[in-house]
Order: sequence, then C-alpha cells, then structure tokens
Amino acid sequence: MTALAVYNVALWILLLVLSAVVLALVRQVGVLHERIAPAGALMLNRGLVVGEPAPALEVADLEGRTHRPGAARPDGRSTLLLFVSPTCPVCKSLLPAVKSARKDERGWMDVILASDGDSAEQREFVRSQGLDGIPYVVSAALGLAYQVSRLPFAALLDEQGILRARGLVNSREHLESLFEAKRLGVASLQEYFSSAA
Repeated sequence: MTALAVYNVALWILLLVLSAVVLALVRQVGVLHERIAPAGALMLNRGLVVGEPAPALEVADLEGRTHRPGAARPDGRSTLLLFVSPTCPVCKSLLPAVKSARKDERGWMDVILASDGDSAEQREFVRSQGLDGIPYVVSAALGLAYQVSRLPFAALLDEQGILRARGLVNSREHLESLFEAKRLGVASLQEYFSSAA
C-alpha cells in the first residue's frame, strides 16, 4: 500500500469517528433541551383539579372588605390567589414580582394575598413589605379549601370561578407561567410542552 492509500484510510476512519462524536453531541443537546424547557409553577399531583370549579368562600381582608374567591365574577375579571407567610423568605423575595405582575396584568386580573395566623403579625407584614392596596386575607379555611401544603402557592381562577392554573411559585417565571397556562388553555406549562413533544 502506498502512503496515499494509508492517509486516505486514516482520513476515512477519522471522518467516521468525528461523525459519531457529532451524533453523540446532537443527542446530548436534545437531552439538555428537554431538561431546561421552561418549568413553570410546580403542580403537585394532589389537590384541586385544574378546569374544575374552585371552592367559593366568603372571606374578609385586613381592611374589612369582603371577597369571594372561587365565585363567578360579573365584571369578567380573573383572580390570582397567592398564599404567603410572614415567616417564608421565598414569599418575601417573590413579592416584588407579584406587585409588578399585578400592575402589568391589571386589565384582566385581580390579586388577593392569603395567609393564616395572627392578624397583628400579618398587618406588620403588609406594612413592612409595602402591600397596602393589595387585598390580604387571613383565613386558615381558605388555605384548607385550596389544599395548600407548601408556600408560596398560587391559584389562578377565571371569571367563572374555574381553577385555570395552580402550583408552587418560587420565582417570577413560575408566576408568569400561570398566566401563560391560562392563555394556552392548559393546566401547566409542563403539560403544554409534553403534549407538543
């Protein structure tokens, strides 16, 4: 065999090895793409079912105003129920995103913050976090009705009182995923991406 033939065979072997490496990298990129798809709010498997009527309870906020989350609203507005706690650091870090979302989505949605515990402690939390003007309900019954097991937890209700999205919301992305899930007509972004795949 001549030197030219040896180089030619070596180049073909190198080409096959590089092709195998490229295929392995393409596969790995696909795996990474699936792993880093937008996660959205984490829906726990137990609890209320998205698409069904939410529990309608009459509750009063710290200012004495009455609210009926879960009831049909004749004004056509949706309601975001966000369950928080003064002792939850993640809840505190999420509040600026909640205020921003309330302002950005004010054309179609109202926000109600909910907690349980001592009213005086809740009032201090509202004052210290600058939550004046946002309805803040102290009701253990509301948390039980919505089967809240971890915080911060959000439930997005449409104008008919139907639960459109729910889940743990640890970041602005999670919060906005609830709005996108409602807009797309799915229970969660995870459901949307798994059905699109």
